[in-house]
Amino acid sequence: MRRMLEGRTVAVVGASERPGSFGWRMATEVLRSPGVERAWLVNPGRRRVLDQPCLPSLADVPDAVDLVLLGVPDHALVDQVRLASGRGDGGAVVFGPAHGLRDELVAAADGLEICGGGCMGFVNVVRGVRAIGYLEPDPVPAGPIALVTHSGSVFSALLRTHRRLEYSLAVSSGQELVTTTADHLAYALTLPETRVVGLVLETLRDAPAMRAVLADAAAHDVPVVALTVGTSTRGRALVDAHSGAVAGSDAAWEALFAAYGVHRADDLAELVDSLESFAVGRRVRRPGGGIATVHDSGAERVLASDVAERLGVPFAPLSPTTTERLAALLEPGLEPTNPLDVWGTGNDSEDVLADCLTTLADDPGVDVVALAIDLVPEYDGDESYPKALARLADHTDKPVVVLSNLSSAVDGPLAAALRARGIPVLEGTRSGLRALGHLLDHATRPTPPAADVDVVRQARWAARLRAGEVDPFALLADYGVPVARTLVVDDEAAAVAAAAEVGHPVVLKTADPDVHHKLEVDGIRLHLGDGAAVAAAYADLAGRLGPSVTVQPEVPTGVEVALGLWRDPLLGPLVLVAAGGSLVELLTERSVALPPMDADRAAGLVARLRLAELLAGYRGGAALASDALVDAVVAFGRLAHELGDLLEAVDVNPLVVGRDGVTAVDVLVVPRPA
Repeated sequence: MRRMLEGRTVAVVGASERPGSFGWRMATEVLRSPGVERAWLVNPGRRRVLDQPCLPSLADVPDAVDLVLLGVPDHALVDQVRLASGRGDGGAVVFGPAHGLRDELVAAADGLEICGGGCMGFVNVVRGVRAIGYLEPDPVPAGPIALVTHSGSVFSALLRTHRRLEYSLAVSSGQELVTTTADHLAYALTLPETRVVGLVLETLRDAPAMRAVLADAAAHDVPVVALTVGTSTRGRALVDAHSGAVAGSDAAWEALFAAYGVHRADDLAELVDSLESFAVGRRVRRPGGGIATVHDSGAERVLASDVAERLGVPFAPLSPTTTERLAALLEPGLEPTNPLDVWGTGNDSEDVLADCLTTLADDPGVDVVALAIDLVPEYDGDESYPKALARLADHTDKPVVVLSNLSSAVDGPLAAALRARGIPVLEGTRSGLRALGHLLDHATRPTPPAADVDVVRQARWAARLRAGEVDPFALLADYGVPVARTLVVDDEAAAVAAAAEVGHPVVLKTADPDVHHKLEVDGIRLHLGDGAAVAAAYADLAGRLGPSVTVQPEVPTGVEVALGLWRDPLLGPLVLVAAGGSLVELLTERSVALPPMDADRAAGLVARLRLAELLAGYRGGAALASDALVDAVVAFGRLAHELGDLLEAVDVNPLVVGRDGVTAVDVLVVPRPA
């Protein structure tokens, strides 16, 4: 991998003398790569290209090279990849779409790293390698951002943005025939220059590798900002048509990113604002409350308030001391609040602005200070805004940003000067506020939980699952999920005796293994208070659904929750928490997580659901055992982590949450087919 991405020796297959052609651009970029020590140009029809000797075939290149660029038609790709692999070359960039050739190319690679197909290549900025087939800015500014994108157009757009984002590595990974996003990211994290990562993803081709590299980024405090596409029904179909990939589900992406503290962007504007916030500006080091914004417009102050509330980005509450100091600085009629409008007559604007900004920065509840103004070109030589920002940046070690509401109005030279001083200029109300939210969130990002495994317990239940001998309630109990005592009976007398043993009132349910949803077949009988009621209920269930029936003590009324394990085609087993039982149709939202989870993550899953209000004691009701529910979610996550590869699904519904604890009263376990 390193050999390919740091290619010192490069062969350019398909080099051309014709200006503007793909082969000409490809050769031009390699020849102006400062890190390439030797380049061989290959074209059977030319003796010289761009004043360089040209060989007729890759086979004529005298030694194995680090990197081969394949600017050839699809019909020639398999032979060229096989040749490069056989020569011992390090890696290749496959620019062509390679339609229908995935399996053949993967087989031909046989140890050869491949970037692509259907990609635009890569620029290793810090190592001086330009392995691309299109002319990109020369030089690409060097800096802290590592970018990996499935989209070639996004790759080019982000290299060309007027902001001049600064990169350590930029990769257009395309179809990822061999080398994946995780591979590129793992390399990028070895570069000391990489301090923030941007990802644009259609799919996930190596979930374990991606989990490992995201954990590495989190361990080294490297923020990762990711934009995913293909989460809508139409979008998923387009991903399949475009690249032949399986698009990731929205819930699966959320689970993956939440587990490793990845900041998710909804669009390219948010991605770029977020990357700039992390790359150019300071980090939140002492999280305390929220953001503070200063405006020169009352309407734009209201706009920021409205958008921030929709996005869940908190404004910091101001201390009485801060409020008093602001009141003394503002002209009559202006309120000392956050967000703050400072524009009155405009007199002494630099001093008023600087003093208000520094006062907000001194408040312990303020984590980020933003001058939220439209950074329009000024024609009267007024430099009060940039001077006030400079005074603020010198005064505080907190993040200082400019939040412009309109990207098309930003003064380019002034924005560049501010960025050079370490002050990000964010170019949109929504995208900028989301970027500030990511700054806040990064300071409280989760630590990925330890993925410990009880190998003895895992082996015991793995053997039972393979043998088809699993008691679902015993499985839950062994992993620490409280369960109702459950006895299985096969005749009426046994049912009556079992009910007496566990204590009335009891619940009878069909235990027919072919029935997955008992309510749909009227397979449950409740509130059975004596032997006669049990006998009658058993006779009814056995007559319709077979003799096997479970007997349980009736659990006291509580809030019903559902815990589930389901398989995502890309990420594998995921844990679901949702309303259960009779609430499932009323409260339809769900939380999804990647197992295992710690208590904080489990509590967050519960808190996101509307049923959390019921657990807390809705409208004067008694508070229920939320802590016990969190413990059960953590325990269920351990089960999913240890046995998920052997399970197609697990459905615990309902798990009843009462005042004193939780109890699973029904569970379905579906092993994966052998």
